[in-house]
Amino acid sequence: MGWKLQLVKLAHKTLQKFGRGGSFPGEIALRLDPDFINKVQMPEIVIIVTGTNGKTTTSNLIADALRQAGLKVINNRRGDNLNVGIATLLAANVDSHYCVKADAAVIEVDELTVYRQFKALKPTHLVVNNFFRDQLDRAGEMETIIRKIQEVTEDFEGHIILNGDDPNVLRIADTAKKAMIHYFSVGENPVSRKETDEASEGKFCPHCGAPLVYSYYQYSHIGRFVCPNDGFGNITPYIKVTDVDYDRYEFTCEGRKFHSFMNTIYAVYNCAAVLSVMKTLGLDPSHADRTFRTFVLNEGRNEVFELSKPCVINLVKNPTGANEVMKYIVSQPGEKNICIFLNDNDQDGHDVSWIWDAHFERLDVPEVRKIFCSGLRAYDMALRLKYEGLEDRIEVIEDSAAAIHRLNTENLESYVIATYTALHPTRAILRKEAAKQ
Repeated sequence: MGWKLQLVKLAHKTLQKFGRGGSFPGEIALRLDPDFINKVQMPEIVIIVTGTNGKTTTSNLIADALRQAGLKVINNRRGDNLNVGIATLLAANVDSHYCVKADAAVIEVDELTVYRQFKALKPTHLVVNNFFRDQLDRAGEMETIIRKIQEVTEDFEGHIILNGDDPNVLRIADTAKKAMIHYFSVGENPVSRKETDEASEGKFCPHCGAPLVYSYYQYSHIGRFVCPNDGFGNITPYIKVTDVDYDRYEFTCEGRKFHSFMNTIYAVYNCAAVLSVMKTLGLDPSHADRTFRTFVLNEGRNEVFELSKPCVINLVKNPTGANEVMKYIVSQPGEKNICIFLNDNDQDGHDVSWIWDAHFERLDVPEVRKIFCSGLRAYDMALRLKYEGLEDRIEVIEDSAAAIHRLNTENLESYVIATYTALHPTRAILRKEAAKQ
């Protein structure tokens, strides 16, 4: 083993010994050898998962389903999806010959950088969840993302698994002529709507510019659509989910019942993506169902902390994600309080005007008693809520720890919504507050 790789592995083991994670080992690896990732001999199965929302959950579900099937799998479970995070994952799992010691690698990759890592990771599968407008100060990002992924998949001969209900995602199939394309789709169900008032992109045909005709919307621009002029969107699903029953956490696929790990539409789409991967590999879908039944969300994805009453935290970073989290919150029975942490650091995006595209009027229900606003842009959040007529329920508490303490003293079930750089500090505060109970 070369001294460079030895140094990286030592750094990783040392951090683990002290209970520290992070991407520092990968940073060392790439500083010592910028071509490190390209030198790694990848396993037989390499699945890249990308998209705007739900990458971490989908990639972890896929990894767990493959483990249930008896495969040895590595994956970047915490969502460290940039170059240094991926390098850390690989460095921790290669032998002295740079060969990954696993049957499969399931790697979440940031949608903005996937074109850089694609060839080096030598994927056999590419899974694309969805494409939404994300941080507004990365103008034009969605068009750039689509175009760059089209470029790197033009000669790709592996499996491409696409959300067939997202017109933005569907465009990848136009240029990936050598790949095996598989679409997943979700049928009309109790949350489907004939019309939508949510901010959305991609509702026009990319070929002729005509408005797409939707038979139903699931959320934002996700739904069943077709171009009346050229048939864009007229797909044959590889995996089709039907008979979604949110009360029972169940859905049907290919004639059998499956469990959903959450009673939300985006969770059902996550499951559909997993079942698509399992089918391409010829693996028994019962392994996926066992994963769905036992899967526990964490790291700020519907994670529960036991305060005086249970408190659930969720990450949001764009209007679509915020809308879906709010739908989930108001669908839960009983009175509740909410605390919203809005930051505008580099990783969040400095432009927080996206909050005006999110439907915060959904919180104007009697069951929502108080809304605490915190974070670097707490007053911007309070102003946004005031415009929805919620001023009598708003309380601004700039200090994060004080906001969580205040939430706890209310002795009501509560929900925390946090942007990216607020997420982990807030989780740490919640852990400390829970430890006092």
